[in-house]
Amino acid sequence: MIDLRSDTVTRPTAAMRAAMAAAEVGDDVLDGDPTTQRLEAQTAAVLGCEAALFFPSGTMANQAAIWCWTTPGTEVYVDAESHIVHWELAGAAALAGVQIRPITGLGQRPFRAAALAAGLRDNPFHPRATLVAVENTHNGSGGTVYDVAELEAIAAIARDLRLPVHVDGARLWNAAVALGVTPAELVAAADSVMVSFSKGLGAPVGACLAGSAAFIARAREARKRFGGGMRQSGVLAAAALVGLDGFEARLARDHAHAAQLARAVADIAGLGVVAPETNIVMLDLPDGVVSADVVAAAKREGVLLSGWSRQRVRAVLHGDVAASDVALAAAVLRRVLTR
Repeated sequence: MIDLRSDTVTRPTAAMRAAMAAAEVGDDVLDGDPTTQRLEAQTAAVLGCEAALFFPSGTMANQAAIWCWTTPGTEVYVDAESHIVHWELAGAAALAGVQIRPITGLGQRPFRAAALAAGLRDNPFHPRATLVAVENTHNGSGGTVYDVAELEAIAAIARDLRLPVHVDGARLWNAAVALGVTPAELVAAADSVMVSFSKGLGAPVGACLAGSAAFIARAREARKRFGGGMRQSGVLAAAALVGLDGFEARLARDHAHAAQLARAVADIAGLGVVAPETNIVMLDLPDGVVSADVVAAAKREGVLLSGWSRQRVRAVLHGDVAASDVALAAAVLRRVLTR
């Protein structure tokens, strides 16, 4: 099977497996795991933050950030199609006691600074806002990227309201590579940032939450409360360290493969191809064609895809996909969609 369902399906490389087997470990809950601490220090340095904390998942790290920054009974400004809205099982409500204030882009997805400004509300009968959250890259709109200027514009609005800015950077590495900037430059305007190691970087498990030392001390409390304290976590952190090493060239290759796939199917009658900015290709199906049927037909021919909505299919390029796989997947899509 050529698996394009997500970049989370990557298998650990031989180098990752070797690093995991050889990892120096300790009890991270009791007195620290040395390999995990090395990952946290390196992640903080790459992001230009004072400190970072290793989490089992990006979802837990996002929810810890929301818990740290907000107060029960308040609301969080976040894009209407974001991961926090759709894929975290209402964690903001269940865990932090806050509601989501969805911001819809003004003709653009994800929302830009102008849409955030238009969606603000300042009325004593409305919930008080306590956080702005931005997803970069934005999965739901096809891996689109917030650039430095746009993030700074959003942060300026937040600062005027005395609101912190959290970046859900599950694929921040992809955004930085696409823009040709460092991750630290990209999140300089943010107050906290989550980055994932189990997507484009190919590690089997894990994410980090980064910010000020005081914020991370608070996040450690949240992680413990959410059940995320791990013991010999260096076995996992070791693979993430390998993923961090020289990721730029690997992700640039994934982006090139996404562009290759998009070009190969762009001329299919009735098919809308969202031009990929990073490693995600969204395909809007012709009228009368249902994503579940396309996914099932492609699977029968050896290609795994995700049905994003009734008429949209998602393909995600990653480290386990070669250029020859992209060509084969494109051929399958052409057969399926022209039948």
